[in-house]
Amino acid sequence: MSIINYLIFIPIIAAIAYSIYTTYWLLSKPAGNEKVQEIGDAIKAGAKAYLNKQYRTLTVVIIALAALIYAFIDSLTAGGFLLGAIASSVTGYIGMSVAVRANTRTAEAARKGIGPSLAIAFRSGSVTGFLVVALGLLSVTGFYLVTGSISSIVGLGFGASLISIFARVGGGIFTKAADVGADLVGKVEVGIPEDDPRNPAVIADNVGDNVGDVAGMGADLFESYVSSLIAAMILGSLAISTFGANVVVFPLMLAGLGIAASIVGVFLVRTSNPNKISAAMHNGIFTAALLFAGGAYYLSNKFIEGEPLNVFWSVITGLVAGLMIGLITNYYTSSKYRPTQEIAEASKTGAATNIISGLSYGMMSTVAPVAIVVTTILLTTWLAGVYGIAIAAVGMLATLGITLASDTYGPVADNAAGIAEMAGMGADVRKTAETLDAVGNTTAAIGKGFAIGSAALTSLALLVSFFKVVGLEVVNLGDPVVIAGLFIGGAMPFLFSAMTMRAVGRAAMKIVHEVRRQFKEIDGLMEGKAKPDYKKVVSIATEAALWEMILPGLLAVIIPVAVGFGFGDQGAEALVGLLVGVLITGFLMAVMMANAGGAWDNAKKYIEEGNLGGKGSATHKAAVVGDTVGDPFKDTSGPSLNILIKIVSIVALIIAPLL
Repeated sequence: MSIINYLIFIPIIAAIAYSIYTTYWLLSKPAGNEKVQEIGDAIKAGAKAYLNKQYRTLTVVIIALAALIYAFIDSLTAGGFLLGAIASSVTGYIGMSVAVRANTRTAEAARKGIGPSLAIAFRSGSVTGFLVVALGLLSVTGFYLVTGSISSIVGLGFGASLISIFARVGGGIFTKAADVGADLVGKVEVGIPEDDPRNPAVIADNVGDNVGDVAGMGADLFESYVSSLIAAMILGSLAISTFGANVVVFPLMLAGLGIAASIVGVFLVRTSNPNKISAAMHNGIFTAALLFAGGAYYLSNKFIEGEPLNVFWSVITGLVAGLMIGLITNYYTSSKYRPTQEIAEASKTGAATNIISGLSYGMMSTVAPVAIVVTTILLTTWLAGVYGIAIAAVGMLATLGITLASDTYGPVADNAAGIAEMAGMGADVRKTAETLDAVGNTTAAIGKGFAIGSAALTSLALLVSFFKVVGLEVVNLGDPVVIAGLFIGGAMPFLFSAMTMRAVGRAAMKIVHEVRRQFKEIDGLMEGKAKPDYKKVVSIATEAALWEMILPGLLAVIIPVAVGFGFGDQGAEALVGLLVGVLITGFLMAVMMANAGGAWDNAKKYIEEGNLGGKGSATHKAAVVGDTVGDPFKDTSGPSLNILIKIVSIVALIIAPLL
């Protein structure tokens, strides 16, 4: 008990204190002139209105599911479910609230150059990062201390999963519907620049960056973080005879160590050189990783019995795997490397060849992550059995505080660039903000690859936990029931992606019609003599996103339950097939869609930098079409799939005692 008190709660308190201090520091910075603040207030109001409506909608679902869990499982699991849902919601709401206040301050700081604006944007992202790890670790640790129950803690993971899938799907639909609508009418049809204040969809686009890439990404990785800890604790409880009594709380100790290392790393992310922003972030991330590795060696030797170094190397394997997946994602999505440049070259012959090239590179980009995940599975199992897989997932996510900060800083920089354009802050300010935004696109792509890789390991650990709970040792792959489960699971990511892609398309069509209407009916809008109705577009995007998110989210819960109980005595075997099927196809599709979308986006930006004809050229117009296709790939369907494979695994684990 003393181990938990002294080694876990101290970094939790430090992370919360850092977040509070950083928030006050951010709010003390200048927010710009009246015009800048007016635009910032519109973004803030739209984001707040969306999240308020989303949480009101989810409250009904949460209460209903909590009642079902209470009735059919037990009160502790239901309590954990509510705790996970509330903690995830609080994390997303606070993180987004800070981000929408940091965007104007980042734009204003851009007047002074890269250094001050980077500090504000990155520190705002770090608030989300540290709230995720602090509240995630606090929830798991607190629940375990109070209840002493390993089995019931799965409910906490389910609560976090439910919020994450709705937040990711709903936020993804909102942001990409607004983005696609703004681009199709503004850039393609009317021929005005991105973030032009005459475009009625630009505020909705900026709102979407916050609800999708801050609140949505925060909820996604909160759930990954919590689920990895839960899976490691469950499997640790079965490995006490091998590694000693501390093996159950060891994942929590590693998470606390990761928080401390990440706090140190954050303070190393600083530069005034626009060409060294990525290097500055890598300095912070790799320093945090090295500090964590050294601490993990000490903790393993002190608290793990039997073969402590085997557990340590499993942790390091997960940590290295996460970094490698990030670097591979960077290769396939950054405009500095061949894949994205070749996609840009393909745009010279039209949109079709751009899309063909992007799809092919997206598919190719799955090979290396699969090799890394397979190697990680085999190596960690050899080192520490199935516990090795789970503890590797914890190692991969241990420095999440700083890795998530490097991701969620991107939407703040993107908003700052848009505000600079809309408020007429000048070319220098816009250029500084766009430099930050360009790096943010790459870090966002790396963050998605990291999230998908961690989801694969976490889901595999949850699958092993399911085997243990239902008492299965082996499953016959030749059994028709298992094969049926495999096919159902394999089809789920396709169904889920189709539903979310179509949802973006339908919502975007509504926005396109509204933007066209305003350009046609508002006199003087094109001349800049009249203001567009931004609120109308935000309202359309909000209603469409909230309505469209419900069915995909519910299916992720309903299908595994239906399979588990629908196959009678062989429900557990059928569910194993489903879990394996959804894990394999979901992981591959998530990587392909996220990387293809990121590459399309950066290919367009590569051309906009003055290459291959630059802005306004036929090559650029073709790349805009590819980027528009890639938007729902990388920001809606792709990142939602990693939540799908985790929530299916969590639901299976929840109902396992009933099978």
